[in-house]
Amino acid sequence: MEKISIWKLNHSVLVTQCDPGIAAELNEYFSFFVPGYKFMPAFKNRVWDGKIRLYNSRNGTLPAGLFYHLLKFCEQRDYELDQHKSDYGDPDSHNTVNVEEIANFLISLNLPYAVRDYQFNAICTGIHSKRRILVSPTGSGKSFIIYCLLRWYLANFNKRVLVIVPTTSLVEQMYADFNDYAKNDEFDAEHEIHRIYSGRDKNAEAQVYVSTWQSIYKFPLDWFSQFGAVFGDECHGFKSKSLTTIMDKCTEAEYRFGTTGTLDGSLTHELVLQGLFGRVLKVTTTRELQDNDTLAKLEITRLVLNYNDEIRKQNAGITYQDEIEYIVTNKLRNNLIRNLALDQSGNTLVLFQYVEKHGKVLFDIIESKAAEGRKVFFVSGQTETADREAIRKITEKQKDAIIVASLGTFSTGINIRNLHNIIFASPSKSQIRVLQSIGRGLRKSDDGRTTKLYDITDDMCWKGRKNFCFLHSTERLKMYQSEKFDYKTYGIDINGN
Repeated sequence: MEKISIWKLNHSVLVTQCDPGIAAELNEYFSFFVPGYKFMPAFKNRVWDGKIRLYNSRNGTLPAGLFYHLLKFCEQRDYELDQHKSDYGDPDSHNTVNVEEIANFLISLNLPYAVRDYQFNAICTGIHSKRRILVSPTGSGKSFIIYCLLRWYLANFNKRVLVIVPTTSLVEQMYADFNDYAKNDEFDAEHEIHRIYSGRDKNAEAQVYVSTWQSIYKFPLDWFSQFGAVFGDECHGFKSKSLTTIMDKCTEAEYRFGTTGTLDGSLTHELVLQGLFGRVLKVTTTRELQDNDTLAKLEITRLVLNYNDEIRKQNAGITYQDEIEYIVTNKLRNNLIRNLALDQSGNTLVLFQYVEKHGKVLFDIIESKAAEGRKVFFVSGQTETADREAIRKITEKQKDAIIVASLGTFSTGINIRNLHNIIFASPSKSQIRVLQSIGRGLRKSDDGRTTKLYDITDDMCWKGRKNFCFLHSTERLKMYQSEKFDYKTYGIDINGN
C-alpha cells in the first residue's frame, strides 16, 4: 500500500513525506482556478496559469486546516496516512472535555444572556475540534460565541488570545460587546482587553488583544508567538495575502476560529479559509432565526427601473464602468432614491458604492429635503471611528433617522438596533456584501416591526443583450431564493436622465 507520512511543523503547517508520484497527485488535488482568473493581468500576460496551489510540492507542506481533505484524498486512493507526533502534537488533535463540563463552565461566567442551543453547539464543537469556521448570520451572537470560547481558552491555558477584525469600528464594537458579557463576572475587560489600531500601542499586559489586521500584518514572527488562540472575525476576508500571512505567523496558536455571516460560495476561497481555520460549521441560518422570532422578519421589494428604448439603445454594449457612471449620475434615479428614503417611517440605511459621485450627492439631496429636525448622517471610509460609533448610538435612539453609508463601512459587522429600512442604491452581485448588508437590518427593533429592503434594479436590456446591473440583480435574486426570503417585484418607468 502506498503511504504518506505526515506531522505538524507547527500549528499553521503540516509536513508530508511521500514519493514524487504521490506528491504530483497532491499538487493537482490541492490546485484550483481562482474565480475570475481569465480577467487578471498576470493570466492575460501568461505569467500565471490562474491557479492557486495549497500544497507546496517543493517542501511537502500543506495548511494545517486541510488535514481532513488530505484524509479524504488518501481514502479515495486507498493510501495509508501515517501520522507522526511532533512537538506540536498529533496532526489530528481533539479535546475530550465533555459537554457537561462546558455547560458548567459557561454557568460560572455569570453571563448576562442565556446561551442559545445553536450557540452552545458551536462552543462545544469549537472546544472539541480546536479549530473551525463558524458560519452564522448577523444577529446570531457571533461575538458572544467568540467571548465564550476565548474565556474557556484563558481558563485552561496561559497564552494570550488574538482577535482580528477588519475595521477600527469593529475593534471598538467587539470591546464593547466583551465588556457587556463580562459585567456580572470578575473578568476585568478594561484591563484584560487591549485594543490595537492606528496610533495605539501594540503591546500590553492584557490577556486579549483585539486588533485590525492592517495594524499587525507587518509584525515579526516573534510578536505572534505570544498567542495560543486566534479568532478571525468576518473571516471571509482572510483569503487576501496579508491576512493569510498573519495566520501563517501564528505558529503557536493551536486554537483557531473564523467567524462570518456568509462565505462567497467559491470552493477555492473556502479551501483557503479552511486551511487557516479548519472545517466549516453552519451554526444556524437567517431563516431559522426569523422563524423562532430571534431576528426580525424581512420584506424585500425589488424596484425594477425600466428605461425607455432610446436610453437602452444608447447604452447597449457600453463597458461596466460607463454603465455605472450613467446610473449613479442619473438625476431621476437619484431623486427616486431620495424620495424613497424620505417616505420611509423608521430608521433608514441607504447604501452606496462610490463616495464622491454618488454617496455625497445622495446625502446632499436627501438632507436638503428632509423635514426640520430629522437627522441625516453621512458615513464613508473617511469618517473617523469615534464619529461612526457616535452615529450608530444616536441612530439607535432615533425613530426616523437616515444614514447614507458606503458599502465598505456599513455592509459588514456594524450592529445597529432599531434599523427598519435598507435601500440598495448601488448594484452589487457579491454574495457577502448583499447578505451582510441585509443583516444590518435584521436585529429586532424595539417595536418588533418587519424590516424592509428596497433592491433597485436597472433594466437597460436591448435586443436580448442584458446590461451589467440587470445581471447583478439576477444574482441577488438567486441569493434571496436560496435564503428563502420573501420578495415582490414592481416595475417603474424611468424615461430620462
